[in-house]
Amino acid sequence: MNLAELISALPFYETNARLDQIEISNIVMDSRAVKPGNLFVCINGYTVDGHDFIVQAVQNGAQAIIAERPVEAEVPTIVVPDTQRALSMIAVKFYHNPSTKLPLIGITGTNGKTTVTYILEKIFNEFKRKTAVIGTIQMKIGSETYPVTNTTPDALLLQQSFKKMLDKGVNQVMMEVSSHALVQGRVYGCDYDIAIFTNLSQDHLDFHKDLDDYLRAKSLLFAQLGNTYSEENQKYAVINQDDDASTLLKSSTAQHVITYGVKHASQVMANNITLGSGGTTFQLQTPIGEIMIQSKLIGMFNVYNMLAASAAAVCSNVPLSVIQAALAKISGVDGRFEPVDAGQSFAVIVDYAHTPDSLDNVLQTVKEFAENNVFVIVGCGGDRDRSKRPIMAEIALKYADQAIFTSDNPRTENPQAILDDMTNGLHQDENYQVIVDRKEAIHVAVSQAKAGDVILIAGKGHETYQQVGNTKYDFDDREVAKEAIQIKEK
Repeated sequence: MNLAELISALPFYETNARLDQIEISNIVMDSRAVKPGNLFVCINGYTVDGHDFIVQAVQNGAQAIIAERPVEAEVPTIVVPDTQRALSMIAVKFYHNPSTKLPLIGITGTNGKTTVTYILEKIFNEFKRKTAVIGTIQMKIGSETYPVTNTTPDALLLQQSFKKMLDKGVNQVMMEVSSHALVQGRVYGCDYDIAIFTNLSQDHLDFHKDLDDYLRAKSLLFAQLGNTYSEENQKYAVINQDDDASTLLKSSTAQHVITYGVKHASQVMANNITLGSGGTTFQLQTPIGEIMIQSKLIGMFNVYNMLAASAAAVCSNVPLSVIQAALAKISGVDGRFEPVDAGQSFAVIVDYAHTPDSLDNVLQTVKEFAENNVFVIVGCGGDRDRSKRPIMAEIALKYADQAIFTSDNPRTENPQAILDDMTNGLHQDENYQVIVDRKEAIHVAVSQAKAGDVILIAGKGHETYQQVGNTKYDFDDREVAKEAIQIKEK
């Protein structure tokens, strides 16, 4: 694309060259990935500043530079007030605004985002739509999967991905939208048709100054649905009425609001709920009718996840019979209340629960069907919110007969110091052990478990690594648990 045409997406900028004689083959924000003909955008991130890598970008063939301040370079430079915002605008221009051609659903909230995206994938597949999912586990386009480093990718990768989805015939996209992404402007330029709010509880207070700031970040998704109306392209805010944050979120959007819940009167509700170890049944009440739901998903938290997905599906004109069939078929989501079965006489469940609220929800569900003792193996991530550590420990002891506190992803913190934060307020005579090594902790729990017991391994879920320092080591709770069970059975 001609650079002058590309930069026409920006109303004001300063440049030292004629831009209409420059052709741009790609937009890049990592100097190491620059190839001849590329436009290099300098992003000032949390760990590195792209302005420091201009020389490398030019050596690699950058045709022009976008920066936030005047810089010395051997190629034309364009100076803008905010390169992050400019990146979003030119990425949309370069890829021809692909999200306006895709039905796009964004899901935000502390817990449940991943599960809701995959329930929606199942529903829309049942509705004969080709789907794409962007989230914590991976990016998925049809049956193809791609690795991701953030729950919500940066603005450039998002626009590239939307264009790829269009080219591959996708006609429904679901994506997780993190509070970090909303604050950092990663989703600028995304044309959402439906925004879903799952719930709000303590998390990410290492990034947000308090819960109010965290909620404000979440509310941006609903404000960004837009302020105008189109009968051909109606937009919806799907909001959990049972969460206290719902009042602010409803006032944050100008679009149609559809609520869901169990406790408070809502447009989409679950009535006559039956929870069991083998699944869940309830009567789904919606503005377009009622239908009985039978699902293999377990726990009240999954009732809410199914309600959120069902509400969004109703807004997308999916028939109730399709929703019913899809919810009957879905058996679970990778690393979310996932059973590990190696023929043992006790249950082992792996779950991503890494916040106080999610751990509380999952342990409540385990207690409902556990025949005997409940073990929980849990830790807290390093370089993250320290205030939740003692809360996580207290919740573990509230429900479990035996808690084992261990390492999660300690990152650059001392693993023992994290565990001290968790246990300093506990009485020494309470039923817990501290085992720093996560593999050893899982093996100890499995060795102690008896028939009818339940072991919950919480915190990492689908992750197949453990980050110690700045290094990621292969580690999968599910594989370690299978190995421990096999050793025990021998």
